[in-house]
Amino acid sequence: MRKIIDIYEEYKIMPHLQLHQLRVAAVAWIICDSLSSEVDKDTIIKTCLLHDMGNVIKFDLEQTRSVFGLSEEEVESVAQVKLEFIDKYGEDEHEATVQIIKELCLPERVVYLGGENRFSYMCKHKDGEDLMQKLIHYADGRVGPHGVVSYNERMDDATKRYHGHKLNVKEMERERLVNCGRDIEKDIFSNSNIKPEDINDESVREIIKNLRNFEI
Repeated sequence: MRKIIDIYEEYKIMPHLQLHQLRVAAVAWIICDSLSSEVDKDTIIKTCLLHDMGNVIKFDLEQTRSVFGLSEEEVESVAQVKLEFIDKYGEDEHEATVQIIKELCLPERVVYLGGENRFSYMCKHKDGEDLMQKLIHYADGRVGPHGVVSYNERMDDATKRYHGHKLNVKEMERERLVNCGRDIEKDIFSNSNIKPEDINDESVREIIKNLRNFEI
């Protein structure tokens, strides 16, 4: 077993993407501990820590530079890693993530959950019975570029950042998916002893510190 931070380094995951995955896992950690229903917390945390491993493939380099204030050297490094990932895994960031999870020899359940974590699947998950899948998708929907935010704030930010992007979906379809995410939030917290606003940058801070040493 290896620490997640060592795995990130091996795959040249950029610091801001490392932190995003750590934050998502921390959000999921808090929710898992708050639920009245039993879930496989270890599987959920592993999936969250790896759910965006292939995301460099979809990075718009100029937008990445602007959002995270990267230097020219840092942007060049990201560009190089992007090319390496496309060459090895192809041009679909979700498939790349699945391939990486498989390379790490993780259980099939983690592979499946990681592969299902797509915004376009939000309504599919809302209508399903898999609470773990809902939880992972929702946790990802609570973390913006610079920290933990409300679900609505995250969706508003994503709408602005992906406007005109090839990954963007039509406005009516996007609104339907966003509304499904709101229903997932209601479903999750109907089984929880906390409220959505209890999950914030302060509440995840210590968990993130511990997750850096999480072994996979």
